Amino acid sequence: MELTYIDWGIIPYAQAYGQQNELFEAAIQNKAEHKTVENKVIFCEHPHVITIGKHGLYSNLLFPEKTLKEKDVELYQTDRGGDITYHGPGQVVGYPIFDLEAFAIGLKEYIRRMEEVIIQTIAGYGIKGDRLEGATGVWLDKDQPGKARKIAAIGVRSSRYVTMHGFALNVNTDLSYFKLINPCGFVDKGVTSLQQELGHTVDTEALKATLCTYFRQMF
Repeated sequence: MELTYIDWGIIPYAQAYGQQNELFEAAIQNKAEHKTVENKVIFCEHPHVITIGKHGLYSNLLFPEKTLKEKDVELYQTDRGGDITYHGPGQVVGYPIFDLEAFAIGLKEYIRRMEEVIIQTIAGYGIKGDRLEGATGVWLDKDQPGKARKIAAIGVRSSRYVTMHGFALNVNTDLSYFKLINPCGFVDKGVTSLQQELGHTVDTEALKATLCTYFRQMF
């Protein structure tokens, strides 16, 4: 299956959501008219923003909005699955607009394959990622109490088997911003980044190229 890759660079979350939603709605309309849906993977980074999913809890926001404004962090309620998370510079965000029927898979398998794309990508940096039962995303040291930490979050929305939203992989992310929240609703697990694990910054353009390679393999 051919995939199209788009890079929006650094883009405010609200703007990216609007553009992404336009592509999502157009894909749904094409399906309704029995036209082919062009499967796209959009990459971007966002300025500091905390997003809360449709079933997320505001109690997982640990500071008032006044504190967020002082730190130049936006707050955005969105319609993806999952709870609360942070997006910011140095984090690679991926928004696949896929017609899952074209791949003959359902939502659960789609998320599993997206996790695998990330697991294989970070393996190239010598980092072993895993799935954690009952929690989407990619984790390190998942079986070690007190050491489990998330390197990539996943939250999606689908309608008529068309997807939007996707994943956020911490690459050179300033992890201090995660202290503003209980990431993804967890109070007993940490977050990490490639930079944190490797001890040096990572070339995000090379990393996105690797992600594309594994998206082609998995989809």
